[in-house]
Formats: sequence, structure tokens, C-alpha cells
Amino acid sequence: MISCHEPLELTGNELVHILRTPRDRYTSAGCVVLDCRPFLEFSLAHICESRNVNWNSMLRRRSKGSVVALEWLIPDKTFLCRLRRGEFSSVVVTDKNSRSLAELKPESVSQMLITALQNEVETQICFLQGGFEGFSEAYPELCYSNDLSTVEPEPTVKGRRTPTYDQNGPVELLPFLFLGSAIHSSRRETLAEAGITAVLNVSSTCPNFYEGELVYLRLTVEDSLAADIRAYFYTAIAFIDSVKQSGGRVLVHCQAGISRSATICLAYLMHTQRFRLDEAFDFVKQRRHVISPNLAFMGQLLQFETDVF
Repeated sequence: MISCHEPLELTGNELVHILRTPRDRYTSAGCVVLDCRPFLEFSLAHICESRNVNWNSMLRRRSKGSVVALEWLIPDKTFLCRLRRGEFSSVVVTDKNSRSLAELKPESVSQMLITALQNEVETQICFLQGGFEGFSEAYPELCYSNDLSTVEPEPTVKGRRTPTYDQNGPVELLPFLFLGSAIHSSRRETLAEAGITAVLNVSSTCPNFYEGELVYLRLTVEDSLAADIRAYFYTAIAFIDSVKQSGGRVLVHCQAGISRSATICLAYLMHTQRFRLDEAFDFVKQRRHVISPNLAFMGQLLQFETDVF
């Protein structure tokens, strides 16, 4: 008899059958897919409703030869508790394109995750043959894709170009976290379309346009080399997390959405998603090309990186 701690290999077709089984057929919360690819790759495309396992290069080097705890790999404490309580019928681990468990190297994120799951949870553990690439090629309708390759031309307003930082609307960094400019925060239709319920205003001068309708937090920070924005990181993180826990969505903005608000979003991603500053910066830059925290803010983010890790 196979122990629930012994990983099974799943084909893409078998995973499809599991994913398409109605949740009411399960006595548990059903299946959960854990994607071990880098966060940037996951954010561009992934199996619908899958979760990313964050494991940056610094932590990987520091853990060499050590037993990796599940909490190092899964920063979401609520989800981690659900895993440990055995709420899911099965946990499916996938990577980029490995064809079998035998291909996994001991230092690979997939193998470390499987080992940690074996040590800490009672749920059946499975591994997806062919990884995300094989699955997405065969079943694209079950995958999410975010194409960032298309850049729309700058719109012209009354004979002049709209500044790049005010174009379109705020960008989605996480399902509950958006980054934009003061102009974006002033447009009620734009906020409604994005489902924004709260606003984090990182400025001393930008108005809170819809007080009474939306939840606001103002952080009075100037975009100068003398400003200590790091002092506000944990206040901002707590506010964003409170919006997330309530099921809402928060827009973080300053005047242009380039320096102050981008710095706050970078700090949030570093603290909660556990990846390094360069990884967080690349992720945000792909979505909002204009970001450019001033040199003092970048230095404070580097110090914060040391705190986080």
C-alpha cells in the first residue's frame, strides 16, 4: 500500500480531471497546485488558481546542506496552516518542464518542497510530469497568461501628450495590490474598474479624493534624498495586509507613481513574498516601466533587504 507520504506522478490529463472535478465532490478543499518556477515566470503565466513557492537565490545558498522548513518556502501563514491541517485532498508540485521525479536534483526547489511537504503534512503529494510548459501547451484554457509585450502608444489630450506615468490606469502587482499615480487615484471610474477599496497615499500634497467612500492611509513623505521612507515600511505593510485580509484591493500612489509609492510596493513585495530587491524591482518594472525610486530610497531598500533576510 502506498503511503500518503510517498509522492505520486501525475500526467497532465490526470491533473485536468482533478481540477475539473466539482469542489462539492470533495470532503476537503480539493487539490492545490504549487508552482516552483521563479516568481517572475509565475506572474506572467501559470495554472489557474495555482500558488507560487518563493525561494530566491540568496536563501537557497544559505540553506545549502540544511533541512528546509515549509515556512521558508510558503510565506502565506494562513495557507501554510491550511496545508499543515490537511485541508486539501492533494498537493500537486510542478516546475518548469521536468518529466519525472527522477529528474529532480536534490537542490532544486521542487525537490526541497516535496521533502518539506513529506516532513510536515499528511496530504497526498503529487508531481506533475512535464511541468508547467507541458501542461500549458496541452491545456492553455486552464492557464492564466499576462502578456506584457504590448506597449500602447501615448494618448494625446487636447494637442499634448499625457505624461507616461498618468497613462492608462494603475497596474496590478498582486490581486489585491495596485500601483499608480495621483491622477489614477482621482478617477472614480478607474478605481471602480480595478475594484479599489482602499488607497495608500504616499505624499504630503495629493488629495484623498473619495474619503467616506474608500479607506485611506496617508504617509507624509517627500521625494527627496533626505526623506526616511524606511520608517514607514511596516506601517504600510500592515495597512496593505489589512486590506488583503478584508477581501479588498488597495491602490498605492504618490504624485507620479515613480519613486515614493514604488518604494513602498517594493518593500511590501520583499517582506511578504520573500524575494530580493533586484527580483522585486524587475517584477514591478515589467508592469510599470516608469518606476525609479531615488537613490536614497534605493539605499533604504537595500538596508531593508538585510532586515528581511
